Amino acid sequence: MTDRKTLKLRDESDQDDAAATLNKKGRGWKISEKRLDALHDRARKMRRHPSEAHKALAARFAKEDFGKFKFQKQVVIGSAIMDFASHPLGLAIDIEEADDTELAKRRDKSLAAVGIEVLRLPAQDILDDMEAVMKTVFAAMNARYREKQENRRSRPSTHQRRTDSRGTDVRGTGPREGRERR
Repeated sequence: MTDRKTLKLRDESDQDDAAATLNKKGRGWKISEKRLDALHDRARKMRRHPSEAHKALAARFAKEDFGKFKFQKQVVIGSAIMDFASHPLGLAIDIEEADDTELAKRRDKSLAAVGIEVLRLPAQDILDDMEAVMKTVFAAMNARYREKQENRRSRPSTHQRRTDSRGTDVRGTGPREGRERR
């Protein structure tokens, strides 16, 4: 009989702030293809067999109109399977059913390093008071939307007004447009 490998957490002092980073391996993350395939299989099983809290929140999300910010169920992001995620907002929702705070903190740190905020919701709160949970979700969505808007405004625009030597606007002119005919 072979020994099973278990996940062991390294000390934070050993990591030296080495959060998950994007690179060219494993669909953009520093993860092997085999590990990613296993994560996707596990996420698929979780979608097929959801808990009561997952069912309740998914049913409520189906009723809500989020506009262009849809939430997907059981999404693999890096080496984490998040219960719900909205990629355009960079917001992930994790339903807490068990206490594993050390692993959750490290996962949140690695996701924050690539611009994804994690909202943690206790499963019992979802089952007991859905309205309060939805207020929390809407508040987090609004905060992320405002943050994305501010980041967009603070970045220098790549579509600045271009003018020719006479000061005439030449933005949007193709190779044949905007030229003087001789």
